[in-house]
Amino acid sequence: MSEPRPAPAMRNAVDFGIVGDNILDIADFAIEKYEFTSGTTLPEEAREAAVERVRDALWEMVKAFRNRRKEMRKQLFDTADEAVRDYVADS
Repeated sequence: MSEPRPAPAMRNAVDFGIVGDNILDIADFAIEKYEFTSGTTLPEEAREAAVERVRDALWEMVKAFRNRRKEMRKQLFDTADEAVRDYVADS
């Protein structure tokens, strides 16, 4: 019987440096959209606070995505294990 191999390493599908840059771009876009549609300009302090709030909200979403990805990876391995057991049982 062969030695069991460790589980293969799964590449990280998300570059969080890029995500951080995108979050700031999204925050800027949302603020500019608000200013355009409302016809007002936010003072710098309000703009900074809004960027912080958007950043925090979007990072919460990123955390949730990472948790879902982790769960899906577990499901992949569980499904593969089940398929092997089913095959052996049917053989």
